[in-house]
Amino acid sequence: MREIVLDTETTGLDPTQGHRVVEIGAIEIINLIPTGKSFHVYLDPERDMPEEAFRVHGLSGEFLSKHKKFAEIAAEFRAFIDGAQLIIHNAEFDVKFLNAELLRIDLPTIAMTVVTDTLALARRRHPGASNSLDALCQRYGVDATQREKHGALLDSQLLAEVYAELMGGRQAAFSLAVETRATGVADAPRLLRRPAPMPSLLAEAEAAAHRAFALALGKEPIWKRYLDPD
Repeated sequence: MREIVLDTETTGLDPTQGHRVVEIGAIEIINLIPTGKSFHVYLDPERDMPEEAFRVHGLSGEFLSKHKKFAEIAAEFRAFIDGAQLIIHNAEFDVKFLNAELLRIDLPTIAMTVVTDTLALARRRHPGASNSLDALCQRYGVDATQREKHGALLDSQLLAEVYAELMGGRQAAFSLAVETRATGVADAPRLLRRPAPMPSLLAEAEAAAHRAFALALGKEPIWKRYLDPD
């Protein structure tokens, strides 16, 4: 299944207040494995960069003013994500900003039906725990040491690793090779006696019928050797 792991950086928290997307990072995965295809752009937001946002991602207005505007990359972006399920952490935030940019240039918006929110997945799996991207990387042993600041492409790469773990881990290849290691007595499973027998769920008539069946076999049932080794 083709999926796109995606992240954005912005000038603020609310596009209705004039805030804009300044970076998009996305990588393609198929069956949870990155294919090597990616989409990454910095964008001129056509406005100033608030200090609070700059502290988060380190992208200055001067740096971004040298890059393309969203309208200039919109067609390429739509072509990259077309037909894929989008994997986004805290998806409502990113989709809200991307749709605001698409509406500004009269292009179709992204429907939430094609979006999987990894924050919601993580909250179901780890209720009550911190489920930020940093916390999930630490929980699953994903190396996030390069993440000094937020960056859309790096965060997408980290999220792809986290998403694979949230989905139960990935298997890059299926092998039919036979395990050849010799199995010794120490490896064999042990049958342990319970501290106290479990109460029977059989009705007396059912238990009597079972005893009669065992006697009809004409020899000691094999299971008695394990239940009564003495």
